[in-house]
Amino acid sequence: MDTVTSTSASLTLTLPTLPVRTITASISVSSSLPLPRSHRQQRLYSQKRSFSNSSSSSVAVPRFTVSCGITEINESQFNVTVLKSERPVLVEFVATWCGPCRLITPAMESIAQEYADRLTVVKIDHDANPQLIEEYKVYGLPTLILFKNGEEFPGSRKEGAITKVKLKQHLDALLESISVT
Repeated sequence: MDTVTSTSASLTLTLPTLPVRTITASISVSSSLPLPRSHRQQRLYSQKRSFSNSSSSSVAVPRFTVSCGITEINESQFNVTVLKSERPVLVEFVATWCGPCRLITPAMESIAQEYADRLTVVKIDHDANPQLIEEYKVYGLPTLILFKNGEEFPGSRKEGAITKVKLKQHLDALLESISVT
């Protein structure tokens, strides 16, 4: 027990001692667990983390980046990459703030890989390329346009989010009509 004594008066006060508990926690993952899907989760789970109740501690959070398998072009590259291409080119007009654009990104990357031998897939940022947006009258995002021989292929324009299955059906029909003509 602690005792407090005052020098100004003859007062003695006895205080009970309270128990103090310190908690330290650590998180670790056993190697028998399946690996997480994303690279970011894999890095987070593979690192051992310790937490304390100290206000001066900080935890570093790894930066999350998205890599894309589709080439992004701008207005200066459009003429050579799209209009002068000998192959059909599927152009995706997108914006970083566009939710449906982000929604179809995995489908577009898959299409770019699956159709790599038949067409080229490129991406154009809506905000950075206003002349192209005006010239091709892109009113909704995302907008997909197939170009063949430097011109928009008739009936190829699609606006808004689309599933991978519907996109494949659309592209197969377009590519079949291109090969017939």
